[in-house]
Amino acid sequence: MAEAEQRLLMLIDDEPAQSRLISALAAREGWRTVVANDAETAIATLGTRQGMQLSAIILDQFVPGDQACELIAELKSRRPAVPILMLTTSTSPLLAVEAMRAGATDYLVKPVAPDRMMLALRNTTTHEAPRDELTPLTEKMPAVLDFDAMVGTAPPFRDALAKAAKAARGHGSILIEGESGTGKEMLVRAMYAASPRAKAAFRMINIGSVPANSLESMLFGHEKGAFAGAFDRQTGALQNCDGGTLVLDEVDRLSPELQDRLVESLTNRSVRPIGVAHSFKVDVRIISASNLPLADLVTAGHFRAELLDLLNGTKIVLPALRERTGDIPSLTRHFLARIGEQPGLRPLGITDGALQLLAAFDWPGNVRQLQAVLFRAAVFCDGNALTATDFPQLSEILGDMENATQPAQDGGGVQLYTSDGHLRLLEEIEADVIRLAIGHYRGRMTEVARRLGIGRSTLYRKLSDLGIESAA
Repeated sequence: MAEAEQRLLMLIDDEPAQSRLISALAAREGWRTVVANDAETAIATLGTRQGMQLSAIILDQFVPGDQACELIAELKSRRPAVPILMLTTSTSPLLAVEAMRAGATDYLVKPVAPDRMMLALRNTTTHEAPRDELTPLTEKMPAVLDFDAMVGTAPPFRDALAKAAKAARGHGSILIEGESGTGKEMLVRAMYAASPRAKAAFRMINIGSVPANSLESMLFGHEKGAFAGAFDRQTGALQNCDGGTLVLDEVDRLSPELQDRLVESLTNRSVRPIGVAHSFKVDVRIISASNLPLADLVTAGHFRAELLDLLNGTKIVLPALRERTGDIPSLTRHFLARIGEQPGLRPLGITDGALQLLAAFDWPGNVRQLQAVLFRAAVFCDGNALTATDFPQLSEILGDMENATQPAQDGGGVQLYTSDGHLRLLEEIEADVIRLAIGHYRGRMTEVARRLGIGRSTLYRKLSDLGIESAA
């Protein structure tokens, strides 16, 4: 935590209320914020002692687009390694495209959702700023809310969609499991749009982004004076969604106490707000999403079996992208078609060599990461089709795919000694071994990790620490 407290954020914003909000959100992630009210102050701040310690910059687009992009370019020229996030009221990708071309790393749309803000800040420290080809974008293209937009022919994926389409027509609880980026949120919205409750109340709560001391009140509500700071009565999400649908994202992160409260509510089909002696009957359809298999958490004693039974009316598992690599070409063309429709961009093709490169990667961030990589490549592409050269970081990770097919029997690909006869640094040798393994196993990161005797998460951490890549 000591390192987190040293992170310094510069917010360029002239709205005091918003500055206080963003500073508070950033503080949750361990950031300290310095506010600059205008461009001149921001540029001047770069030359101060604080300015030399900046870890990230957030720019509110309170000036016209061209001037905002000019400011981004100026900031980037003075601090090339500092990531810059654009904050805007515009939902059009046009400003995002221009901002990224000027040097912005990411963009967020106001009003700022706390989970989006914290994700963006988390990404700035998880990944090296200049190596952002593989990092996710916080704001993405608007999703098409129907099952036809879920592209893929792999049997596990099609089975999951068929199960989801059938479950959508009912009223029972639904549990969706799958790694981050596999499309759980998109599937949830498609199911809601196809459900008999499509015109009723709908709310999605990301459990991981809500402070633990606020989550109970958000879900169940509270009476005025129920606790310190409860100045007004608040109706909880369960009661607000009576007759409709409540989505609990990252449900695996519920505290044991709230798991107990939720079991009581779902069993009795009622809600008891904090500070109230009686309950209110509700009819709420619960759709839950989890990045982790809840059954494993139950076995480990971290999740209540009774709650899993209540949430698990229909269980849908979305496969990771590495488990359906045959879908990558169709997904790529689908995303490029949609990207080409965005203002400031144009339709692009993709070469077979680029597709082979994309298919060889392990995609730890799954479909969301693939979309972000294609979007960034499209922003900077000058030709009519994406080629392997438009994905420099992937090329660096995977190496020369054609030359990687022949195994190095004697380990000669790793140099152990320097020119003066001394051993090289251990981290340099380790980096070479990992590069050799990635090339030898053609970018299949799960196999690389298995052969090196380490976990996938450990492998990606090493890749980032050694400066080999910064995958999401």
